[in-house]
Amino acid sequence: MFYIGIDLGTSAVKLLLVDEGGNVAQEVTKEYPLSFPHPGWSEQEPGDWWSAVLAGVPELVSGVDAGEVRAIGLGGQMHGLVALDMDDSVLRPAILWNDGRTAGETDYLNEVVGRETLSRYTANIAFAGFTAPKILWMKANEPEKFARISKIMLPKDYLVYKMTGVHATDYSDASGMLLLDVQNKRWSREMLEICGITEAQLPKLHESWDCVGTLKPEVARQFGLPASVKVCAGAGDNAAAAVGTGTVGAGGCNISLGTSGTVFISSDRFGVDPHNALHAFAHADGGWHLMGCMLSAASCNKWWMDEVSGDTDYSREQGKINPDKLGRNHVYFLPYLMGERSPINDTNARGTFTGLTMDTTHADMTQAVLEGVAFAIRDSFEVAKSLGIDIPRSNICGGGAKSPLWRKILANVLGIPLDMVATEQGPGYGGAILAMVADGRYPSVQAACDALVTVASTTEPEPELTRLYNERYSQFKEIYPAMKSLFPKLM
Repeated sequence: MFYIGIDLGTSAVKLLLVDEGGNVAQEVTKEYPLSFPHPGWSEQEPGDWWSAVLAGVPELVSGVDAGEVRAIGLGGQMHGLVALDMDDSVLRPAILWNDGRTAGETDYLNEVVGRETLSRYTANIAFAGFTAPKILWMKANEPEKFARISKIMLPKDYLVYKMTGVHATDYSDASGMLLLDVQNKRWSREMLEICGITEAQLPKLHESWDCVGTLKPEVARQFGLPASVKVCAGAGDNAAAAVGTGTVGAGGCNISLGTSGTVFISSDRFGVDPHNALHAFAHADGGWHLMGCMLSAASCNKWWMDEVSGDTDYSREQGKINPDKLGRNHVYFLPYLMGERSPINDTNARGTFTGLTMDTTHADMTQAVLEGVAFAIRDSFEVAKSLGIDIPRSNICGGGAKSPLWRKILANVLGIPLDMVATEQGPGYGGAILAMVADGRYPSVQAACDALVTVASTTEPEPELTRLYNERYSQFKEIYPAMKSLFPKLM
């Protein structure tokens, strides 16, 4: 038997074909464009996602018995606003998770509606990337299109709809909309009223492993699969990545070094960060999690290498970094290229290099980029520690985690061991695990992870290097407060 995991990312969709033993049999990646129509805006055409899936699935299942494919699960980029009209046609390009246009709407929600009120309604405060501020922006700036909205969906839910004809979402992804009463797992009537929408305009809520439908006959033909293939609700990409690394149940932690960067702390109990620096969301295993999310993580290194250095050989450039310079770099990098979410929640924040001198080398700046992302991830760890949460070790996944040097830097900045699991595909693998549970192969997400996820390698911290990075971090965390008042003047 085979299961398909779909990871709907920001730059590409990654498809995995996984056998019943959890082995990845085949994988396919299809890229699509990302649009920045104005400074700070970020959009994509949902049709591009679907075209990529339509092209990718037949390629993925080529050479295998299609009748052996049992179910499909998805992990997808969170928070994006997909608006459909009464004919289920897309009204406008999707406004993505890293879009910063909603500063005014975010301020309205936090300052006028109020942080305490929002936290009571949804367990979270407003961040510019969340879906509710986007709805308010569309209401104010595109009233004619807003009036035509029949359904509001998240990115991966649009794919589920295209495959099954069902409007559905799951609790983990819905948690990031600022429309869900997270503790009680139901849409918040108060938030719907604030945004001027109705529950009928939202998809039905499900647990991530729930089977929401089977493939439509015409889609099955296009995929080359039986129409009996089940499709489960899936999960937000971070929750799916956590499942894919076995970060389920109480006390687990996963760091994702993807386009964005996340610190994901799983729990079997509902809890809220009283300072709202960490998000309080439902988890794809049926439990809960706290999460810190930075908007630009591995994308900072991609920007530095592709756009500034003009060199796409990342490992070669990192090889120029002197190991003796680790923990001793005098150059600092603020990784706020798209503003920032956790824990500072500042859409005006920008990236900076600080500490440049005449003897600064290109390698020093490359090192500063890697360290800046690691320091920003530590910011969320420090919030978790302030809540009394002990994190003795963590899993790590994402494209950036493939760099041994970056793993070493991060392990020492955090002062904990970092485990790499044997299967590194994160959200896609988590989607495949959810598909197995939907198909009944495992009784729970926990049982599936216990059976399928194993640790392949561990990066241990080094006491002296950890001490040096503690000193560097104490300096790093002074830079943003010193710059904060200047950033809005640079717009």
